[in-house]
Amino acid sequence: MRIRLDRTVCDGFGVCAKHAPEYFSLDDWGYASLEGSGDVAEADRDAVMRALLDCPVHAITEWGEHRGGPHPMSECTDEDPAEHLKTEANEAEWGFTR
Repeated sequence: MRIRLDRTVCDGFGVCAKHAPEYFSLDDWGYASLEGSGDVAEADRDAVMRALLDCPVHAITEWGEHRGGPHPMSECTDEDPAEHLKTEANEAEWGFTR
């Protein structure tokens, strides 16, 4: 697991440092900084996930490979994806009124 912290989004709640102090530190005003490279050891995964999920402003994100199986758009189909775009030509189908 790999995480990133967007310091421009952080509002200084400090929840991350409470849950995973070895990965997050707080400055004098309570704003978080990421300790290290963002690589999370498997043993610390639960604590870091709790910090990620409890962050009220979603300043922490998980980076890396997708674990939910193949992406729906990655499947090979003969269907043209452009057929589903919302355009003026098909606006009646998707409910747009002027």
